Amino acid sequence: MKGTILERIIEAKRLQIATAKQNFDRTAIVRKAHPYRLRKALSDRSKHNIIAEFKRASPSKGIINDSVSPALAAANYRDAGAAAISVLTEEHFFKGSIDDLRAVRNAVDLPILRKDFIIDEFHIHESAAIGADAILLIVAALRVNELRHFCSLSDELGLDALVEVHDLAEMEVAAEIGAMLIGVNNRNLKTFEVSLDVSRELIKYAPPGAIMIAESGISSRDEIAELSGLGYSGFLVGESLMRSGDATSALKAWL
Repeated sequence: MKGTILERIIEAKRLQIATAKQNFDRTAIVRKAHPYRLRKALSDRSKHNIIAEFKRASPSKGIINDSVSPALAAANYRDAGAAAISVLTEEHFFKGSIDDLRAVRNAVDLPILRKDFIIDEFHIHESAAIGADAILLIVAALRVNELRHFCSLSDELGLDALVEVHDLAEMEVAAEIGAMLIGVNNRNLKTFEVSLDVSRELIKYAPPGAIMIAESGISSRDEIAELSGLGYSGFLVGESLMRSGDATSALKAWL
């Protein structure tokens, strides 16, 4: 399998779709009774709103933590004061699953972001059915018409769509489709190199009214404070918490 890491992930995702659709119960699709929970959780800028992530592995770092249960991790995040929880559900490269998200949903009542490589509207229906409150839509992985359609479908189901960008051209696309939640990924999905300078630069071009989230590479309270001062309302943190050995204490210290 050739190409960038992102291209390899997308190719693997396409191969999974047929099997996933066969096993999917469409009667489980319902509009969220309490819609747009992630958006509401991140709207209070008087505090540092951390989206704490459950992530077992990554293509660049290998296994991060495959011993803690998703339910226990979620409870620890909740007790430490997380505003929301992100669950990595991609199977091959990140070793996640939709069962991880189900376990988190059963353990806590915080807003849950399904973090995956969504390339088909089926994934959005599936996300609503398994208990996600929000989905990740990656500009680099989708065409503009797909982004617009997926945002509209998410809205119909009461899901928030976190539109992820990592350069100015992608920020302009997010603005064009009217994204309400924009995540700036400090990790280049083609090379997986990380720099907080991406967040520092792109916040200058944030559309008026959009809720901005900084993603990846955040490892200290000082970095969160800096990015908050620049205009970010939320901070997605995963690897440093999963590696900490005591996520509750680590997250409390940052908050």
